[in-house]
Amino acid sequence: MSSIGTGYDLSPTTFSPDGKVFQVDYATKAVDNSGTAIGIRCKDGVVLGVEKLVVSKMLVAGSNRRVHAVDKHAGIAFAGLCPDGRQIINRARGEAAQYKSFYGDFIPAQTLCDRIASYVHLFTLYWYVRPYGVGTLLACYDKDGPQLYHCEPSGIAYVRLFSSVPHNLTRNLP
Repeated sequence: MSSIGTGYDLSPTTFSPDGKVFQVDYATKAVDNSGTAIGIRCKDGVVLGVEKLVVSKMLVAGSNRRVHAVDKHAGIAFAGLCPDGRQIINRARGEAAQYKSFYGDFIPAQTLCDRIASYVHLFTLYWYVRPYGVGTLLACYDKDGPQLYHCEPSGIAYVRLFSSVPHNLTRNLP
């Protein structure tokens, strides 16, 4: 079938005859067209890095950061649309603060990843919102040691030893 939307790309809840959701594909293309973010997990911790993009010479230095701290034990690097990335950062900070105020301890890495992935996936379920055009790498250090998680624009999350956003850097790895 055709790979263009032809009316099936108007809503994230509409499937094409091929079974694709074009709005999620467009969000993934926004991530693919942005700068690269990589994460590497080692025995002592996790290293996050991003490609520094200079969109405009008039942009204030340091205002377009793509690596952020979520809590003392967690950080996120993202690739894609910066406003969407900042929304996910704010949500992750809120989840971490709520968990700490309720349980009195830092949020576990798996729980934080699940909550971020559920939040991102939520925006693919309703017709009146669009999917987030951002892929995130979540780095945490908790009782299980260093952890690296990768969350896609569709809301799917993976545990990784090494990951990059967009995927084209890790597709040929063994």
